[in-house]
Amino acid sequence: MIDRAASVLKDVFGHVTTGFAFRLWDGTDVPLGAGPPRFTVVIPERRMFSQLLRRPTPYAFAEAYVEGAIDIEGDLFAAMHVANELEGLQVPLATRLRIIRSLWAA
Repeated sequence: MIDRAASVLKDVFGHVTTGFAFRLWDGTDVPLGAGPPRFTVVIPERRMFSQLLRRPTPYAFAEAYVEGAIDIEGDLFAAMHVANELEGLQVPLATRLRIIRSLWAA
């Protein structure tokens, strides 16, 4: 499941220019973007990962953060910059179908 999760994250967020990472529920870090991670999105539960990737919008991540379901370690301003970069995120249909298939298989 971890390899699939990392692959899904790269499919959705691989184009982001700012270096950041996701830390998955088993402690695995998935670095994305260019350069060293300026912040890390910590997702402590597999269930939350699935929920966020079904609707990968800045609003969904902000809501999860406010509710304490995820955490952000590091530069919060860099995280807000990435959220702005993702504001118009359009995940292609083929990628969405691949994500759904991966989440379903898990």
